[in-house]
Amino acid sequence: MSGASTIAETIQVEDFFNNTDLGPANLGQTFTNRLKDYYQQNSSLKVVKENGQLVIDGMITTYQITQLAPVSGGSNQTGDLAALTRLTIAVRVNYTDTLEPKNSFKERNFSFYADFPNTQDLISVQENLERKIMDQIFIDLFNATIANW
Repeated sequence: MSGASTIAETIQVEDFFNNTDLGPANLGQTFTNRLKDYYQQNSSLKVVKENGQLVIDGMITTYQITQLAPVSGGSNQTGDLAALTRLTIAVRVNYTDTLEPKNSFKERNFSFYADFPNTQDLISVQENLERKIMDQIFIDLFNATIANW
C-alpha cells in the first residue's frame, strides 16, 4: 500500500544538475539516484529512461552553510561564535503528468535544512546531513507529485 494516487505506471527522472558553488561534485548524481530509489520503493511506478508517463527534472539551486545561535566567544579578538551551523539544500523541480496535465508544475522550489553543533566540522557530518535533508525533500516532492497533497 502506498500514498500514491496516480494511474500512471512509469516515471522518468532526469538528471538533477548541481548548480551550486559549495555542493559536492557528485551531489546531483546522488540526488537523482536516491530520488529514483524513493519513487520505486514508495509507489508501484517503474522508473524508465524515456517516454515516462510522469517526468521529473530540475536542478539543485542551493547548498548553503549558515552560522546560527551566536554565543559570546569571551574574547574581543575572536568575537561571537556560533553554537550551531545549518546546512540548507534547495532544488527547483519541473513535473509533467502526461495523463493528468492539471497536476503538472514548473519551477517549484523544495528545500530543507539540518543543524549540527559547531564543535563538529561539516566533513564529519556531511553525508548524514545530506541524507536527512534529501529524505525530507523526497517526501515533500512525492506528496506534491503523485500523492497530490
